[in-house]
Amino acid sequence: MKRNRVYLPEQPNLQRLPDDEYIIKRLLSILESSFDGIFVTDSKAVPTWVNRSYEVISGLTAADVVGVPMEKLVETGIVSQSATLMAMESGSPITIEQTFRTGRRAVVTSTPIFDWDDNIAMVVTNVRDISELTALQETLEKHRKINERYETEISVIRQQLLRSPEFVAEDPAILDILRIVGRAALLDTVVLVQGETGVGKERIAAYIHQHSPRNQKNYIRVNCGAIPENLAESELFGYDRGAFTGANREGKLGLFEVADGGTIFLDEVGELSLNLQTKLLRVLQEKELTRVGGSKPIKVNVRVIAATNRDLKTAVEEGTFREDLFYRLSVFPVYVPPLRERKLDIPKLASNVIRELNQTYGKQKTISPATIAALLQYPWPGNVRELRNVMERAFIMSDETEITPNDLTLIRGGIDTPTGSDAKSTFQEQVDRFEAQVISRALRQENGLRAAARSLDMDPATLLRKKKKYQEKQLLQL
Repeated sequence: MKRNRVYLPEQPNLQRLPDDEYIIKRLLSILESSFDGIFVTDSKAVPTWVNRSYEVISGLTAADVVGVPMEKLVETGIVSQSATLMAMESGSPITIEQTFRTGRRAVVTSTPIFDWDDNIAMVVTNVRDISELTALQETLEKHRKINERYETEISVIRQQLLRSPEFVAEDPAILDILRIVGRAALLDTVVLVQGETGVGKERIAAYIHQHSPRNQKNYIRVNCGAIPENLAESELFGYDRGAFTGANREGKLGLFEVADGGTIFLDEVGELSLNLQTKLLRVLQEKELTRVGGSKPIKVNVRVIAATNRDLKTAVEEGTFREDLFYRLSVFPVYVPPLRERKLDIPKLASNVIRELNQTYGKQKTISPATIAALLQYPWPGNVRELRNVMERAFIMSDETEITPNDLTLIRGGIDTPTGSDAKSTFQEQVDRFEAQVISRALRQENGLRAAARSLDMDPATLLRKKKKYQEKQLLQL
């Protein structure tokens, strides 16, 4: 008898099992209940029994294998390889991985069972289906690679933005948009940038151009809503000599021709007249234009990025925007969320404005934590443009080196617009009321005074003092 070998029991302890038939029925039931496949061969490597799980995993039936020597099963290709034969040859358990005709993958372990003369009496093979586990591992690996690529793309975007100090992208919402448009930038597809006024659509368009193969060519920005309608056609598409009274005798290149080889950004594209929409559609489809007063088509190679704050679908339904142009511009639509939906950008945007003004005017002003908290509470209907204007005014209004909430009273509509009797309150009373609201909200949302102080970036002693002050004034609600 050798150690680490499995032997047939000399005297099985079966006192509780009354007869052989009972024993056989119960043992077979136990083996059939196994989710693992079980495959048994005799001392001559001839299969004697398999359970139902083995049939399901392998795609073979008991009739296919029982009574057929393992050598023949391998030789005829019914079984790709035999762990049983390997175990009989080595005299020890063997584990292999095997893929069956069902496509399922399994870990197969064959264990030789010895009699008391150290001869192999049988081999029991356990077949464990790992297909789902393998599929799960592959799925996890796939997602890991996707996440790794995503993280890499975001890292690259952040590095690129370091070279563009005016572009702020701290919030995941805007970072995800940059990741997507970064892919579109590599192609010449038309991009339609949509979003509210002041969200930074022109910055997205510039980002696309800067990261495109055309970045060394012209980038022409056109405000379609600012060009008088009677001049828009000649500005965009140019004119030939003598096209109209007062025209340049030599004619003039249009902005599409100026942008040839590069990118043209059509801001407020929804403001174009139906006549100009028709001509724009031709440029997009045919890659050519005709100057005002001209008859010869001119080929142009230009990438078009359009932007609008209008709902172009509604404009199509109202008949003010061509449906075919709408679909032609919407090849790759991008929606830029408003500032209230990407609040993580607000502190950096505000700090950038103050930093620029400090450099311009030789100052060293900073923004207080309470001011940042106030900026985060405001809905910013004018988005980034409004934030920039507010911070410029606050820079001017502040008498100290630190910009406080007192300096933000010029925000359109006010962060907390006074009405009724509040309108008669003094300036300081309105400031106190606002600060009390911010503190009250922090104390309700956070677990304890120290946590509230951390959320406001305030010293706990200062917060405690202000809390007592506003409780005495009956301004603090907890």
